[in-house]
Amino acid sequence: MSASAATGMKMVSARPCISASQGMLASRVAVSRIETTARFASCPKICCSRPLSSKRAGFVVRAMSGESGPQGLPIDLRGKRAFIAGVADDNGYGWAIAKALAAAGAEILVGTWVPALNIFETSLRRGKFDESRKLPDGSLMDIVKVYPLDAVYDSPEDVPEDVKSNKRYAGSSNWTVKEVAETVKNDFGSIDILVHSLANGPEVTKPLLETSRRGYLAAISASSYSYVSLLQHFLPIMNPGGASISLTYIASERAIPGYGGGMSSAKAALESDTRVLAFEAGRKGKIRVNTISAGPLGSRAAKAIGFIEKMIEYSYVNAPLQKELLADEVGNTAAFLVSPLASAITGSTVYVDNGLNTMGLAVDSPTITS
Repeated sequence: MSASAATGMKMVSARPCISASQGMLASRVAVSRIETTARFASCPKICCSRPLSSKRAGFVVRAMSGESGPQGLPIDLRGKRAFIAGVADDNGYGWAIAKALAAAGAEILVGTWVPALNIFETSLRRGKFDESRKLPDGSLMDIVKVYPLDAVYDSPEDVPEDVKSNKRYAGSSNWTVKEVAETVKNDFGSIDILVHSLANGPEVTKPLLETSRRGYLAAISASSYSYVSLLQHFLPIMNPGGASISLTYIASERAIPGYGGGMSSAKAALESDTRVLAFEAGRKGKIRVNTISAGPLGSRAAKAIGFIEKMIEYSYVNAPLQKELLADEVGNTAAFLVSPLASAITGSTVYVDNGLNTMGLAVDSPTITS
């Protein structure tokens, strides 16, 4: 969306908006490491413009101590409804989070950047995402409704004429944050979970010293204030005891050359806002607010910046856990954070990066290796 998706290291390209669902190099997300009980009675349908009348059976996700033996604590989101802002493809963190929540039994609603809406809905209808929609039991993730969304604009009055007349927005309506929240309220009454998986930096390829004021503020608007706006408008329809999460990246606190255009500042703002929003939303609506600092992911958006493969390799070589970071690992963390198991966790930045954030020295440095 104009506040589109490239969260975590999900580097954003310089185009006006790129969906936040970002994919692994394998271009596939699987919700793994969770065992589910109960099966869907039938393969669920997808509704891209209106809610489905049928409801699917919920899942109980359980952490297992082994292949056999007693079951562990449940991540049970049955009866919960989640709105995930920033899903426009099937290969990134937003999609992985949707799958994890669906596997735990939650009802899934998504918000998709308006210019990407048509191709996303078409791909869903034609079964292009069926393979990546598969849940651990073999059934398909049910996306109950897809909403057009551009989180850069809070209300219709904020939308400039050139955007209103842009052909990429033709045929869509009620896509500002305020309108989407109102539409969700009219359609479903309330939600329990809000996920922000959006980011955009039109000048992300520029060093900060070469970033314009306009580019800097655009990055802040799309990547951090969009979360404030979403929570501001959705909080009144969130059930007490609900939870909200966003996605950030370690550039908020460490210098990452190449992650420019004000994006590092936007991520720092997002983390600071998480703490303040945790207090305000907690006191006002009994809503928990956390953010996940995810490691680098080889998404379409990230590839546009030019060196995401090198960042993934750097992470693999230098992180304490020397393995590929999977999108489903972020999805599973999100499922935990919005579940009752995390009922006392709020205002936190949770790192899901194989431990790379703990390192103060690159072990593959020629100085060290020599």
